[in-house]
Amino acid sequence: MEPAAVDGVPAWLADHLESEGVEELYPPQAAAVEAGVTEGQNLVASVPTASGKTLLATLAMLASVERGGTALYIVPLRALASEKQAEFAAFEEYGLEVGVSTGNYESEGGWLADKDVIVATSEKVDSLVRNNAEWLEDLTCVVADEVHLVDDGERGPTLEVTLAKLRKLNPQLQVVALSATIGNADELADWLDAELVDSTWRPIDLRKGVHYGDALHLEDGSQTRVPVGGAENATAAIVRDTLEDGGSTLVFVNSRRNAEAAARRLGGTAERFLEDGERERLATVAEEIRDVSDTETSEDLADAVEQGAAFHHAGLAREHRALVEDAFRERLVKVVCATPTLAAGVNTPARRVVVRDWRRYDGTAGGMQPLSVLEVHQMMGRAGRPGRDPYGEAVLLASSHDELDELFERYVWAEPEPVRSKLAAEPALRTHVLATVASGFARSLEGLLSFLEETLYAEQNAERGRLERVAEDVVEYLHRNDFLEREGGRSAEGTELSATGLGHTVSSLYLDPMSAAEIVDGLRDWERAPAADAAGNAEEAAATFTAASELRDGDGAESAGGESGTADTDREPPTALGLYHLVSRTPDMYELYLRSGDEEEYSVLAAEREADLLGRAPSEYEERFEDWLAALKTASLLADWAGEVDEDELTEQYGIGPGDIRGKVETASWLLGAAERLASELGLAAAPAISEARTRVEHGVRAELVDLAQVRGVGRKRARRLYAAGIETRADLREADKGLVLDALRGRRKTAETVLENAGHRDPSMDGVEPDGAPAPDTEPVGREVPAEEAPEADDDQASLGDF
Repeated sequence: MEPAAVDGVPAWLADHLESEGVEELYPPQAAAVEAGVTEGQNLVASVPTASGKTLLATLAMLASVERGGTALYIVPLRALASEKQAEFAAFEEYGLEVGVSTGNYESEGGWLADKDVIVATSEKVDSLVRNNAEWLEDLTCVVADEVHLVDDGERGPTLEVTLAKLRKLNPQLQVVALSATIGNADELADWLDAELVDSTWRPIDLRKGVHYGDALHLEDGSQTRVPVGGAENATAAIVRDTLEDGGSTLVFVNSRRNAEAAARRLGGTAERFLEDGERERLATVAEEIRDVSDTETSEDLADAVEQGAAFHHAGLAREHRALVEDAFRERLVKVVCATPTLAAGVNTPARRVVVRDWRRYDGTAGGMQPLSVLEVHQMMGRAGRPGRDPYGEAVLLASSHDELDELFERYVWAEPEPVRSKLAAEPALRTHVLATVASGFARSLEGLLSFLEETLYAEQNAERGRLERVAEDVVEYLHRNDFLEREGGRSAEGTELSATGLGHTVSSLYLDPMSAAEIVDGLRDWERAPAADAAGNAEEAAATFTAASELRDGDGAESAGGESGTADTDREPPTALGLYHLVSRTPDMYELYLRSGDEEEYSVLAAEREADLLGRAPSEYEERFEDWLAALKTASLLADWAGEVDEDELTEQYGIGPGDIRGKVETASWLLGAAERLASELGLAAAPAISEARTRVEHGVRAELVDLAQVRGVGRKRARRLYAAGIETRADLREADKGLVLDALRGRRKTAETVLENAGHRDPSMDGVEPDGAPAPDTEPVGREVPAEEAPEADDDQASLGDF
């Protein structure tokens, strides 16, 4: 089928596609058109990677816009949102407005109302529903990319509930769900009342097999000789063989450490195939990588890239990952060694994919466990780029003949597992039940259960009893913690539900209710404790404190805090470490792992800083004690970051990557912002201290730099240099001598102009300005309690994590 033959889409689309080299639709795309995708018909497309799912979705969205509607494209990852926005931005020359939204979970996104095509993560769409974004009711088409991720225990329930809510908001909404090939696509189609396009067609051949000995054993029974040289292992031999044929390679391993080690080793293989022009361009990319952060991880990545290799994992900063992905797509980088995160939809195809590690450590199972067939097939699907590769080849590695047979049976010849809803898990329901009631989708227990009947879980489970029991338990938890009010009998038919003011706030903040309960309990504990402490009776204070989780039908609620709490405005505010520990022990924060020896170290720290920590500390014999210490380790990282410790020291001390620091900082900033809102709503006196702790961790600065660091373009290190030069506030910066500013910023004129302009300086131009010749001391604090004048500054003019 030619694009011009497709009805319902804009007239300009055929010419646009032709200019992009699309002269004929792929068979799955043509099947989707025949199934009515451009006429508003719901559709589930279960097709392999690189088989044209995005164009299929584009046909549906543009047809919807042509009918006067608005289309929403839901993706699982922020990186994928940016990628899709860049693709769809090509339509703006034809008058379409394209928007992307991935952050700020408290916003109702009113600015998106005028867009024709909107790209957003499932979490963002969920938050828009919670915040009653009115324009959602005007949607006519929603595309759910990677819909098989409903099987994911963390992301899946959000996508599932969000789709159910969007369909309830607008019963005429067209839903187009895109999936990798899965074992039960028909169940997804039944759930969404959709037509099914289930295809194994690919635009270029994908050969799957196993390398053993000196040969690739392929699924059709053929073999290709790939000998392993004396100094090589099997992975290096395959990479070399691919490069000899002008291709690139993706190598999937099971850990970050293995990804980095493999990239170092394979750099020597890749380097031999680099041309002079490529070496120069890779050197430029390597410098850009070094500019992202001054860490060992950044340096190791840059070193590998200079050789034509790279590693890719969640410990890298986003800028690191983007630079690697771009260089790999351009085939400057010849081989990327990645953890499975790279298989989750980002466009990084290669001639060959090597699944080196097909087992991964699973803490719940207590050891190494095989990957799922679906996950391995997702990795394999990255092999082969249409128009660039004559074929794609996906290879597992076997170390024995028995393993060769096992890998064929387990993965090469196996069908992907069916996807299963994870909605009935209590942590998922806890969040989504509150949001469902708070946003008005259910006003009774019966209404809640009726809504849950519209989910995939209900489609896959005939027994209503289990979901009903779990939902009732969750409603009881939310009621005890003052998030929901319930009236009437205990039967589903007679129970009316409504969200309290606190419940509405928690839902709009996109918090897990258990996180909110933990934060509220900790802040109320701080609010109440000092009066008893002043009398020397801390035990009595603890005894009279009523945790939110213990409240039932209002018992103790009045004495637990809020407006009736015993605030003592003369006492010291909660410390930054105490607040960082409070948010680090919530379910919304992924805690740092306790390594060998950490338990003793952080037990000592807990004893030393006991007065700073909010809430009752568990006994070392309690099951949650290890998690409590892991939260303290996470809080210590955040406190060190806010104490201006250099990023390279943090990565070494805590054994993490720069991306981990960024992730913890962003999550802590969000949770502290939520804590500030909760404290203000409940009349708790801690709000100002929370605000300062949030700003400090957001910018990575000590208290005296908070004002300066909030000027866009300043960052933690520039703020310290400006402060040392006597420029201590934004107001000082607005009136500062430009020569002094230029000197403090190491003579960087463009940077100085930008900083002064952002600060509101009346004349930010640096024309004719010279440094004042009196350089500020090269000082920067680098530790929890190290004074500024005692610690040398790293020679880096950039904020390590960029501007937030």
